[in-house]
Amino acid sequence: MIFFSAEQHANLHRLAPEIHLCIFGILIMLADPFVRAQRRRVLGWLGFLGTIFAIFPAIHVAWEHRGMAYSGLINTDDFSIFMHVVIIGAAGLVILGSLAYLDQENLQRGEYYALILFAAAGLCILAGANELVTAFIGLELSSISTYILAGFRRRAPASNEASLKYFLLGSFATAFFLYGIAMVYGATGTTMIEGVQSVQSALDGLHDAGQSLPALAILGLGLIFVGLGFKVVAAPFQIYAPDVYEGAPTPVTAFLASAPKAATFALMIRIFYVAFGSAAGFWFWAAWIAAVLSMLIGNLAALVQTNIKRMLAYSSIAHAGYILVAFAASSVLGIAAMLFYLAAYVLMKAGAFLVVAHLGQRGEKRLEIRDYAGLGSKQPVLAACFSLFLLSLLGLPATAGFLGKFLVFQAALDGRDPRFVWLVVIAAINSVIGAYYYLRVIVAMYFWEPSKDYVPARVAPTLAAVLFIAAAGTLYLGILPARVLDLAKAAADSLALR
Repeated sequence: MIFFSAEQHANLHRLAPEIHLCIFGILIMLADPFVRAQRRRVLGWLGFLGTIFAIFPAIHVAWEHRGMAYSGLINTDDFSIFMHVVIIGAAGLVILGSLAYLDQENLQRGEYYALILFAAAGLCILAGANELVTAFIGLELSSISTYILAGFRRRAPASNEASLKYFLLGSFATAFFLYGIAMVYGATGTTMIEGVQSVQSALDGLHDAGQSLPALAILGLGLIFVGLGFKVVAAPFQIYAPDVYEGAPTPVTAFLASAPKAATFALMIRIFYVAFGSAAGFWFWAAWIAAVLSMLIGNLAALVQTNIKRMLAYSSIAHAGYILVAFAASSVLGIAAMLFYLAAYVLMKAGAFLVVAHLGQRGEKRLEIRDYAGLGSKQPVLAACFSLFLLSLLGLPATAGFLGKFLVFQAALDGRDPRFVWLVVIAAINSVIGAYYYLRVIVAMYFWEPSKDYVPARVAPTLAAVLFIAAAGTLYLGILPARVLDLAKAAADSLALR
């Protein structure tokens, strides 16, 4: 009989979501060889069950087991719990939305669901990491899984190209991040986030004596920003995203565009807001410039796209810019705005890409905007869901996207700093630019003549359930946001109280 100490018991509780995700991923891999090809859908349901089993421990921890795990390597606070729910929720929606797609593409394999669970486990570690090397391990676990997922359509050259580009550029980004960690360690003598914060506070206390943040730490911080900027698809590190998002299987694109972005922003908050919060003067302009470039490049490039996946990929770049506006604010209100925006973003982006996955049909051959002509008359419910997601991404009132942008702009203007006023003006102008390409798709669905050779495919019940959840969540966050907003503020406060 195995006995656990109280500390070991608490550690297992605090890491329970990641443990459940990995256990179910391993079970799927072990069961896969014994399941007939025509019955492999059951492995998808097992993967979805894994996300359910993982999300409940995350909520349970919120009530009873907050605190540090494994000698402070993992921090299970309100912030971490909020992000766990967002990440695992995204994984669950993508798994459920992939069942019909994999049948259609004859790609029903157990490793697909296992890789999503492993990627989600890595992202959860990333969101809760209180130590930089632990964050690196979480980043690698998620990255390796998503590199493989991007090339899951093995016989499609575009998918192979996406996987190779993602792997090569992702490896460079990982190297930047790791070198940044090494330099921060060399400058501060620790890789613990709270330890770096203590060193930074001590240096601030000596500032009058001529001391300041060491140049090595500044360089390390810059390298970390580059490495993580790649993962959140922020300019000028976004060059890979359109090709990867277009070539990857569309449900995988839904996952790439949502969960990794949320988890990486969570890590950026811990590093830049907690560890180096008092050194905001050193990284503020990097965030400001990246926000402006992301919004401009994302929106202007999306204007000329005819492929819906590439258009949504550039839209993801623009939304990274909007989130960076709140990130640059470096305040509790800014962090709360980021968390609310990320929760809303996961719902509307995953929902939009899963609609595209269904409408693309076998071989993903219907991805041009003209292929959506007349969808409003042929499949009115599906067209209404897609319109809702696009209007939310645009920022229409009564949707989650509107309130997310409102909170971001409010956080930026809170201090009445002219630098943020200009940032909000640029963001507002970009929101108007974005209206063109979102509305162009809606106009095509409702006002263009439908293609005669298009035969609507029946929406699978699993996909219908996912779209219902995403659409209901998008409206709920737009109309009744108080509960989630309170949770986001509590999560932000848990960082501020250190």
